[in-house]
Amino acid sequence: MIKYDKLWETMKSKGITQYDLYTRYHMNHSQLNRLRHNKNVEVNTIGKLCNILNCNVEDIMTHYPDDNVF
Repeated sequence: MIKYDKLWETMKSKGITQYDLYTRYHMNHSQLNRLRHNKNVEVNTIGKLCNILNCNVEDIMTHYPDDNVF
């Protein structure tokens, strides 16, 4: 399972709000909703967030092992 708890911490430390993501960076409301609920998001969304926050992937998401295998 992928969790995005670190995203909110990184955003706070960088002084970027969800409102900023909507207005300044034109992120879709549904994308942020999916992140809030730890749902699947596209890799390019993760890339955009890394560019906006000037951070690495591990600064916004964490993998937790689970029983979900192919």
